[in-house]
Amino acid sequence: MASISFGGLGNGLDFGQVVDQLVKASRFPVDRLNTKKADLNSKSTDYATLSTKLIALQSTADKMRLTSNFDRSSVSVSDTTVLTATGSSSAIQGSYTVKVTQLAQSHQIANKAAKAVASTTTDIVSGGSGTFTFRVGSGMNQTVSLSDTATIEDLKTAINDLGAGATASVVNTGSEASPAYRLVLTSTSTGGSNGITIVSDNTDLDFLNGSGTGGTDTLQAAQDAVIVVGDPNLSPVTFQRSSNTISDAISGVTLTLTKTTGSSTISVNVSRDIAGVKTNITALATAYNDVVKFINERNTYDITTKKGGIFFNEPTVRTVLGQLRTALSSVVSGLTTYTSVGDIGFKTERDGTVTVEDAKLDAALSSNYTAVKNLFVNQTSSVGVAQLVNVAVDTLDDIQSGALTLRKTGLTNQISDLTDEIARKEDLIAQYEERLRRQYAALDGLLGQLQSQISFLQTNSSLARKN
Repeated sequence: MASISFGGLGNGLDFGQVVDQLVKASRFPVDRLNTKKADLNSKSTDYATLSTKLIALQSTADKMRLTSNFDRSSVSVSDTTVLTATGSSSAIQGSYTVKVTQLAQSHQIANKAAKAVASTTTDIVSGGSGTFTFRVGSGMNQTVSLSDTATIEDLKTAINDLGAGATASVVNTGSEASPAYRLVLTSTSTGGSNGITIVSDNTDLDFLNGSGTGGTDTLQAAQDAVIVVGDPNLSPVTFQRSSNTISDAISGVTLTLTKTTGSSTISVNVSRDIAGVKTNITALATAYNDVVKFINERNTYDITTKKGGIFFNEPTVRTVLGQLRTALSSVVSGLTTYTSVGDIGFKTERDGTVTVEDAKLDAALSSNYTAVKNLFVNQTSSVGVAQLVNVAVDTLDDIQSGALTLRKTGLTNQISDLTDEIARKEDLIAQYEERLRRQYAALDGLLGQLQSQISFLQTNSSLARKN
């Protein structure tokens, strides 16, 4: 808009302020629309947060829908410096005696000290070009080609670039003043079947002892892990594996070995993970309460200001609460011992949240663990509470017909419509302001002319009286 200034009258009237006030008055409807849009944006944001909390609730329920979520094992080890253990849903409860007699190792060899080189830049191929060939276990032969100027560092890099089950490194087994560099080859896999074999060597490192003073030093033997499970005085079972991670010695339990036990033994105890299951059950109540509290905080009414919260009079949140409450508190058909979460300690409070009586839940888990499991998991003849909660959330968030989805979409459309309406009204106000400024500018000019004429007449009248 072009800038239009006003000269004003001699009495000090400022037409610019008049225009500003008129424009300000015309903005009242737009201000109301902006306030409404801000309220809708806040509501839209809170509905999005509510959706996030519902997904969190569903995720918590998912941890209890399947039998495997309850058939959890807790594994303890009498000496965790020897090994650690984890249990799966298939672990069989009991106490197991374990003796670790040998750890699995990677094969590690180096060329003899007599064939060490004094510098990492020394040529290690005499004459023309050469090759170096090795294999790991029963694998294929691996060959690297070397130029006549190849160094021990070049050989190391070429071997590592193969990625063929062995890594190479260069170590100084001499001193700083008198270095002696040797090539060390290490198998990337442990176990007696993963030893490194040098097939051919055309370098001065002489791994195959062609000179009579070369050959290899074994820094670490290739060997399997060996454990004995069972009472040593009876008929224990010996397991020999290529790795220090053994998953088939104790059913459903994975053992990770770290050191041997010598002649002594340790115990591995497998029990039902009641504490973990209890944590999941109480987490479901917590996630449910998080949704209820979030809605309650926004579903208030202030009698003083006569203003409701963001969710006040929102049918959608009543639908959310109603469907979740029904899902959590439903009686599961086909069960006899425990048919609802109320039987295991869930109690609904006046504000709609639930509390869990620890003593009652502990007693249920201790005395009838299977019945608690059946209450939550899906079975052939029943749909568990966890699935009911899961389905309730899916229904609310259904992309086409979900109550929550429809409300969020409606809010988005309202905000979009308001944005368009506000923009249209802003354009009209801008046009109105420009029109006012032009009109008052014309009036200002006209009044200026009248003022000049009045001054002229007054001056002539004064002169006439003097004459």
